[in-house]
Amino acid sequence: MQTPIPRRALLGLGAAAAMAVGGCSTASNRTDTAGTIAPASGPLTLTYWSWLKDLQTVADLYSRVNPNVKVEVTWIPSSTSGGYQKLYSALAAGGGPDIGQVEMRMVPEFVLAGDLVDISRYGARDHQDRFDPAAWSYVDLADGVYGIPQDTGPVALFYRTDVFDEVGAPPPTTWQEWAETARLIQEYRPGTYMDVFNVADGNMFATLCQQAGGNWFVPEGEEWVINLTDEACLKVAGFWDTAIDDGLVNTAFGSFSSPWMSAMGAGALATHTNGSWADALIEAVPGGSGKFKVAPMPRWESGYGSSYSGGSTAAVMANSQHPQEATDFIVWMHSDPDALDSLITNCGTGWSPAADYIGKVREGPSEFFSGQSYNTEVIAPMAREQNLDWLWPPLCQQSINIVADGMRRKLTDGTSLVDSLSNSQAEIVQAFQRRGLRAREAEQ
Repeated sequence: MQTPIPRRALLGLGAAAAMAVGGCSTASNRTDTAGTIAPASGPLTLTYWSWLKDLQTVADLYSRVNPNVKVEVTWIPSSTSGGYQKLYSALAAGGGPDIGQVEMRMVPEFVLAGDLVDISRYGARDHQDRFDPAAWSYVDLADGVYGIPQDTGPVALFYRTDVFDEVGAPPPTTWQEWAETARLIQEYRPGTYMDVFNVADGNMFATLCQQAGGNWFVPEGEEWVINLTDEACLKVAGFWDTAIDDGLVNTAFGSFSSPWMSAMGAGALATHTNGSWADALIEAVPGGSGKFKVAPMPRWESGYGSSYSGGSTAAVMANSQHPQEATDFIVWMHSDPDALDSLITNCGTGWSPAADYIGKVREGPSEFFSGQSYNTEVIAPMAREQNLDWLWPPLCQQSINIVADGMRRKLTDGTSLVDSLSNSQAEIVQAFQRRGLRAREAEQ
């Protein structure tokens, strides 16, 4: 079980951390020193910036049962597509919303910039048992709580039943079986790949290492230990080096692109390993209804049963004048069954962060996925088999970009993924140090 990052491990990273995050703030401790704001005595309006579609529908549900609180939702572009810059700019100018959508992996960057309220001061921990422990672990850090989990993406294996039936193979339960089945499919169905592997996707590679038991970013004392080259991560890299070299995966295009949709629809791809939210995208595969099922993520002989791909939080922003009411709203929105059902139906959110409710619409069988009740049979167990020791660091996006740049060299100059991890590890340490953050490479 992950323990919260000690406050000294974060504060010891240096005040330069605040300057490092998008140039957004020069007062990294303003939410630490601010006093608790008392609840309002009358009607009020909360503002919420998010890239979820139709979120106002959910907000209006809250106002019906809490008529003194109105929530106004403003749509912003997603994360690094412009949403974060909009938040950073508004916060730096002393404004911004009461609540903002922040990806789980980006929470430490916002914390170090002083842009999030520690809502443990407003009773957030009183509601901890309402939420999935793995999802909660991404917001409980530095002795505080910096948001409420909004959704996650437990990873599973989506596969075409017709392809597997043709070669007489069951869905693989281990990565070794995955490779053996991929070769069998190649033998009987030339031109069919097991999956795609996007060498530009550092996030997915982190997800794969996370499942194997890797921990890329470890706070130790007052510095970050960067560890991309332990046994678990090198095992993952070596596996995908072989998969690419042997032509088991297609590297010509990425997941959910137009070529991917065409290939998956034609049966030229047999599987796709990704977060639970991929189900909605796979349902757009032409002619795919009744040809897919879902199986648990293949696993290693050690490590974890699954991993998370993606996930967001709803966080109270530093300049909010109503943090108590904002906290009450986001706790309700992500734990009340009616709110969760509305989030799933109207907003298309990922896997529910609630401890004991996955959403009514996800409880029954799916016609598209061959009548399988895959959410209860597969996804729910995958959500309980997570690497709780995994932590995201400051400079998260830059670190992911460095990993992706190294992975691309697999196709451009033949550098192996194994070697690229070593190179990326050194580059990440240098990036941290250039921003005034204390970091070193792990000793193997």
